[in-house]
Amino acid sequence: MLEIFVLCVAGFATGALNAVAGGGTFISFPALVWLGVPPIMANATATLTAIPGYAGSAWAFRKDIAAEGALSLPVMLLISALGGLIGALLLTVTNEEVFMGLVPWLLLVATLIFAAGPKLLTLLKGGGLGTIGSVAVVLAVSIYGGYFNGGLGIMLLAVFGLMGFANLHGMNGLKNLMSTMISIVSAGALAVAGLIAWKSAIVLALATTAGGYFGAAYARKITNMKLLRGGIVAVGLIMTVLFFLK
Repeated sequence: MLEIFVLCVAGFATGALNAVAGGGTFISFPALVWLGVPPIMANATATLTAIPGYAGSAWAFRKDIAAEGALSLPVMLLISALGGLIGALLLTVTNEEVFMGLVPWLLLVATLIFAAGPKLLTLLKGGGLGTIGSVAVVLAVSIYGGYFNGGLGIMLLAVFGLMGFANLHGMNGLKNLMSTMISIVSAGALAVAGLIAWKSAIVLALATTAGGYFGAAYARKITNMKLLRGGIVAVGLIMTVLFFLK
């Protein structure tokens, strides 16, 4: 019962945070590890259970999704699928101890990028990379997302800024669509490799979906986004410190 309660609370918070501001993985991944799920399996399970939230958000922005810059939408989705698969395959050959050594650093990088998100997007806006540069950055972030899902959304937004995207609604929609693609391919490969904790995944996915619905419904009523973002960053930093001390 304790495990179900923790998964329900963590999943609901994850879905709500992802719908409002992102950063939900900072809760779902550590919760799974705390419950005794091996780190690599916890990472794979967190990736799988994030898919309903990503897909729901992408559907909400479906009329705004459009490619800007040097790459077309089908090409970007193809690259994201390839990157997600490469990242998942890299995860399957990573030693558990090596991954545990990487986790705090991955959490730290994701937290810092999340914290710098608004300023980073402002600085990168209108960059306009060429075709080769665009392919390189999209592939790199997609590989990261397939390997470790934390902070994927803000990294994709930063990439779009480098590519010269200007429509924020379109960027948000495409971010969620590509996150869905990356996570589906990655989770599929990890499931085949037997790295999904299915009992935990079912409960977490249902709770995440409920949290995502709640978060989407009340997102526009939140006025102090800076305070919310600060709280998420604090959670990310606390989790980073705990994993460094583990």
